Amino acid sequence: MKFICYPIWLIYRVWFYVLVGICTFILSPFLILSILKESWYPFFYKIARFWSLCILAGMGFYWSACWEQDLERGQSYIFIANHTSMIDIMLMFAMVKHHPLVFVGKIELAKIPLFGFFYRRTSILVDRSKYTSRKAVFNQAQERIQKGLSICIFPEGGVPDESVVLDRFKIGAFRLSVEHNLPLVPMTFFDNKRRFSYTFFSGSPGRMRAQVHAFLKPEAYKLDNLKAMSDKTHQLILSALKNSGC
Repeated sequence: MKFICYPIWLIYRVWFYVLVGICTFILSPFLILSILKESWYPFFYKIARFWSLCILAGMGFYWSACWEQDLERGQSYIFIANHTSMIDIMLMFAMVKHHPLVFVGKIELAKIPLFGFFYRRTSILVDRSKYTSRKAVFNQAQERIQKGLSICIFPEGGVPDESVVLDRFKIGAFRLSVEHNLPLVPMTFFDNKRRFSYTFFSGSPGRMRAQVHAFLKPEAYKLDNLKAMSDKTHQLILSALKNSGC
């Protein structure tokens, strides 16, 4: 039975890359214009969010989210979520409308044709194998935060093996939250792995659920207590995943 699905999965997977290429190409004049000045990043964010919504719709995904706490206009945040799919970035863009955020992501994604061009100029890139690169992330994040932007980090530091429900968290997101006194917004993505995992022959259209948990207050933690903040957030998301959503 599974062999019958292989051609469908192949077409679906190829369609994703074609769709991303088409959307990026069509919007590229506006995207290029929006990255000419750093102060125009909110304009870029609106276009990138539209790009994300087009891809989600084109793949047959529809999303829903329950929020335990509302975002405040004008407030910057540190957003985190479990990382299971290439769709995670699109879903994060879709969910966060009025708070332009900058992704902290691995440098390898900058090699993707066309997408990598914009990724390099709008994201904070990190080579996790180099201490100097990891340290530079904090300086770059500080610059973006001072400009009123928010930061998004997937704290697992990459996509874990599909047998892993939730990998260990790196400490970086929690350090940024405490050092810059920014609320930490934990999110759980329930269906992204099932809808579009990194396994090539897999995926299907359908609903993608997300839960935004109550924010963690950075003033409740100190730099020498970041592990407690990390452990609490890890347990929060892990518990939500095991209970299958709100």
